[in-house]
Amino acid sequence: QVQLVESGGGLVQAGGSLRLSCAASGRTFISSYTMGWFRQAPGNEREFVAVISWSGGDTYYADSVKGRFTISRDNAKNTMYLQMNTLKPEDTAVYYCAATRARVTVAPGGYLYWGQGTQVTVSS
Repeated sequence: QVQLVESGGGLVQAGGSLRLSCAASGRTFISSYTMGWFRQAPGNEREFVAVISWSGGDTYYADSVKGRFTISRDNAKNTMYLQMNTLKPEDTAVYYCAATRARVTVAPGGYLYWGQGTQVTVSS
């Protein structure tokens, strides 16, 4: 069992930055899990943002955030991060972190464990 808790969301002006954190706890360390970030805006389906392999060696990003967002992890701290720069109003959403024992995947259905989400609001 893995519990995930996101933090770091908030209100920021367009062009600004935020750093989200996802802290994991439970009986299993996240070092054996692929970790991902997803987001969901009102009226929209949950969409893939970024994913990182268990070692941190492989990362993938949605085209909409590529070059602006950076995913990273610190397995010693059982924590994953999402550095978000040059934020746009269309980045406004609830951001969720998720974990899976599967290989790197961008499909929400491929993830077993989810956090409760943190709100990111970007004003124009």
